[in-house]
Amino acid sequence: MNINHTRRGFTLLEVLLVVALIGILAGIVILAINPSKQVADTNNAQRRVDVNTILNAVYQYAIDNNGTLPSGIDGTPTEICRTGGTCTGLVDLSELTATSTYLVSIPVDPTGGSTNGVGYEIATTTGNRIVVSAPDAENDATISVTR
Repeated sequence: MNINHTRRGFTLLEVLLVVALIGILAGIVILAINPSKQVADTNNAQRRVDVNTILNAVYQYAIDNNGTLPSGIDGTPTEICRTGGTCTGLVDLSELTATSTYLVSIPVDPTGGSTNGVGYEIATTTGNRIVVSAPDAENDATISVTR
């Protein structure tokens, strides 16, 4: 009596090799995608939009008020106060949000800013130009807009 038993399937070693190979490939893909860099780049893109939004609102306010800037903006870069926040030591731009003509609320840095601040700074230059910057920019980026 000749019984041929052929077993079909994978050995434990073959399964372990495939699992290890999938793990190595997954690690390579994760490193190539670099999620922390992607998140930082997304945050920086939002910061660029926010500083432009603030600068445009201040500029429009100045145009509508015969060149007068909102009070509190001077030559020292100072953090902007949150809408409805306590503005001690911060620049209060509530004039921009009071009637929602220029802004509904002051944009806040994607990482949150400080307790009462939005994470963006504003100042004027010696030529009376307005500078809005995002000091918390990630990946060594410099985000600053002047007009």
